[in-house]
Amino acid sequence: MRKNTDPLLERVVRRDRVVVFAALAMVVVAAWAFTLMGAGMGMTAFEMTAMSSPVPTSSSFASAAMVSHQPWSAGYSGLMIVMWVTMMVAMMTPSAAPMILLFARVSRQSRDQAAPYVPTGIFAAGYLAVWSCFSVLAAGLQWGLEKVGLVSAGMTPASVWLASGLLIAAGLYQMTPVKQACLRHCRGPLSFVLEHWRPGRGGAFRMGWTHGAYCLGCCWFLMGLLFAGGVMNLYWIAGLALFVLLEKSIPHGHWLAYPTGAALTAWGLVLAAGVW
Repeated sequence: MRKNTDPLLERVVRRDRVVVFAALAMVVVAAWAFTLMGAGMGMTAFEMTAMSSPVPTSSSFASAAMVSHQPWSAGYSGLMIVMWVTMMVAMMTPSAAPMILLFARVSRQSRDQAAPYVPTGIFAAGYLAVWSCFSVLAAGLQWGLEKVGLVSAGMTPASVWLASGLLIAAGLYQMTPVKQACLRHCRGPLSFVLEHWRPGRGGAFRMGWTHGAYCLGCCWFLMGLLFAGGVMNLYWIAGLALFVLLEKSIPHGHWLAYPTGAALTAWGLVLAAGVW
């Protein structure tokens, strides 16, 4: 039996990493391209961004409140779900890449030790299934907020109370122990594999689902900020995606949660105070 230091095995592992990385890159590029093209909305994301404000303001709330609402047919509801799923894939897959690449390496080494080999795609599918479930809930929430007039048909906030409430809630959540506990699992791929490894295809999907659940626990309030800045506002989409990537990947990135949380809370309070 070859040892894990076998040069042939190392070359195979490196090749697999290149294949997995290339597949992830194609998925991310395709998801971002579809998002930028408007995700089937009939307008590009650039056009929708140009119609909204980079940050919530009193004038933007007033303008949004005047936009007539879009009837939610079955087809339109499905389009909204697809839009949310695509955005979540584009925004969350880059930050999950280290975990997916590590799973590919461990799975390959298990195969060369006569253990069952599990395709990395099954793990990734479990991870993305969590964000797909979140997308369905987000689309449902968008429908509800539009129905009561808190979000416009242009998917921008029509209420200062909604925007300020989301900013304050997200800011406070950033500083909670739950946020930090979930973030630790997202930032530690090796410890996650050692603690949660499960054999077989079902185990791989369960691992991906568990990792996705931790990432959801870490980032769900941040993703909710899209309702405060505009669901298809590229400033917010790109900004949140970049922040999530930095928070999970750079050294000591977990400390970013505290100043960011304080800033979001302060922003929400200032925004709310402006209506008095």
